[in-house]
Amino acid sequence: MEKAQAEVRRVCKGRELGDESEIHELKYLSSVVKETLRLHPPGVFLLPRESTETCVIKGYEIPAKTRIMVNAWAIGRDPKHWDEAETFKPERFLDSPIDFKGANMNFIPFGGGRRICPGINFAISSIELPLANLLYHFDWKLPNGITPENFDKTGKFSASVRISENLQLIPISCQT
Repeated sequence: MEKAQAEVRRVCKGRELGDESEIHELKYLSSVVKETLRLHPPGVFLLPRESTETCVIKGYEIPAKTRIMVNAWAIGRDPKHWDEAETFKPERFLDSPIDFKGANMNFIPFGGGRRICPGINFAISSIELPLANLLYHFDWKLPNGITPENFDKTGKFSASVRISENLQLIPISCQT
């Protein structure tokens, strides 16, 4: 969080982040959001699809009219495609052409192809802009007795995967 906060404060020094036109300058913050969505996609499974014709994928025959469910959570954690797949490393996206548009099937938190989520740009703006403002205006700390190491980050499975405990942070107003 410190790296993202330092970037936001350096890039936005002395001016408000009012709209998403300036957000493209925040490369590390964007990488943090991508890495978060890689590990925790909005939904575990993408919307189901139906095959229009019989096809063979990696030796498996998929008959026409088969309902297919894509596990975005598993794809984002596949060690064949991600070094240290279970580790939060935003740096992996810094100099990478991988984006949310679904062209790279190793990273599809919003689906891909013709049926990609139509709200993708709204969703990303709704994450990055408020996050940048929170990092710009506040320092953050964990409640007494809690450290990043002893906070339970194990997942709780449902339609989406979330951490077992709610994360609580204490905002500390800062002069920027």
